[in-house]
Amino acid sequence: MIRAELRKILPYRTVWVILLLYVLLLAGFVSVGGSVTVNGQQMGDTLYAFPELWSRLAYVASYFNLLLGILLIILITDEFQFRTFRQQVIDGSSAAGLVQGKLAVSGLLALYGVLAVLGVGLFFGLTRSADTLGRATETLGAVLLYGLQALGYLSLAGLLGFLLRKAGPAFLGFLLYAWVVEPLLRFGTPDQIDRFFPVKIFDSLTPTPGQELLATVTGPSSALLPTQAAPLALAYIALLWLLSYLLLRRRDL
Repeated sequence: MIRAELRKILPYRTVWVILLLYVLLLAGFVSVGGSVTVNGQQMGDTLYAFPELWSRLAYVASYFNLLLGILLIILITDEFQFRTFRQQVIDGSSAAGLVQGKLAVSGLLALYGVLAVLGVGLFFGLTRSADTLGRATETLGAVLLYGLQALGYLSLAGLLGFLLRKAGPAFLGFLLYAWVVEPLLRFGTPDQIDRFFPVKIFDSLTPTPGQELLATVTGPSSALLPTQAAPLALAYIALLWLLSYLLLRRRDL
């Protein structure tokens, strides 16, 4: 299954362009972070100190999950456009097998995101704050939670790709739901319910660095802790892929 998917995506130039753009944007944002001034003081190399670096990187990388989601939408909608899904069914594949193939691709993309965060973090940690390297493993869990978050966003993108079948509407739906629709739905929702919306759950996996300090000014956040959000994120991921399977099984390819 994975081999078949890799044969389709590895020669695809768009895949490599988006993956390279992901790393370049992540490294670029991290590289300029040290010049940021907070309370009249420049962050400098303290920004790259372990173990806090991992949670900071995971938070920054969370903004680029949209790139990975857009890539998955391209890969899914191309299958509809070029009728390769239909041909695979004619050749004996099932709807479950087609969805499992894209789930495997999503897992690989999430793994790529994790490896990119690790690579960028080690590079900047070693070059800007090597004296803290001994503590580099203390908060690596933040990177794993980021991987789970990336898979969550990819699962949402996958569902919209299967639902809308065309790249443009699926892109728009993905961006609108994550940035507009769900935030508007949450706006008038009580905090006890608001924190259980899917994107809010995914975002809770990579909280804003310094959230504890911010809470002393703005009051405690209603968001779940990352460890609380993780099992709910897994449940949402399973639900989104189940819905993708039901869509593909019941609609004409």
